[in-house]
Amino acid sequence: MKTVSSILLIMLCLSFTKAQNLSSEQLLEKAIAYHDPNGHWPKFSGNFKVTMTTPNQSPRISDISINLPAEFFSVTAQRDSITQTYTVGKTDCSLFYNETRLDEATAKEKKMTCERANMYKNYYTYLYGLPMKLKDKGTNIDSKVERKSFKGKDYLVLKVTYDETVGSDVWYFYFDQKTYAMEVYQFYKTDNKGNVKQDSGEYILLTEEETVNGIKMPKVRAWYYNKDDNYLGTDTLGK
Repeated sequence: MKTVSSILLIMLCLSFTKAQNLSSEQLLEKAIAYHDPNGHWPKFSGNFKVTMTTPNQSPRISDISINLPAEFFSVTAQRDSITQTYTVGKTDCSLFYNETRLDEATAKEKKMTCERANMYKNYYTYLYGLPMKLKDKGTNIDSKVERKSFKGKDYLVLKVTYDETVGSDVWYFYFDQKTYAMEVYQFYKTDNKGNVKQDSGEYILLTEEETVNGIKMPKVRAWYYNKDDNYLGTDTLGK
């Protein structure tokens, strides 16, 4: 019995050591292999719904369509009796309010813009394209894989910064040490010298999974402030 226990302990230690010796590139590849085992993301074309719940507000239900080969994105968000649609194509943008297409003047009155449409495109494509999006141009992954404990669990962590033209936030991505599933991500703002503001930013806890076109996406994303753990809201993915 002692022999069996000793063997299991040795195997556990070897597994842990192997995980710790991963380079950042290897960790990212393993994480991508977990979430997108068949390499579908570059040609992703699909639809899904996201229900956002926040304290003291009605739920917002967003129908999202992403077609990467066609460079098309659309989101229709409904809260209470108001529906807004932002659509972005290769060269154009369309805005709808309660299913009525808006001209420039009316869109401005409703505070709907093509700039906001592209912001939504980047936001949803980035978050639901992780960790594959970490291979995008302008993404700088620290060469060292960190080991951190978060909410009582140990993770393998990638630190990520971006070229100035992409963004100024510093991100951390937390992966399960055995499966390499992404379970937490966290970001901090920086000052005008590039230093991290420790009381800024948010962390996002990822639980459950939904498979969309062969890609394992986080089903539930709960958002909190870094500075005080204050709860912000939850996004729940559905088909």
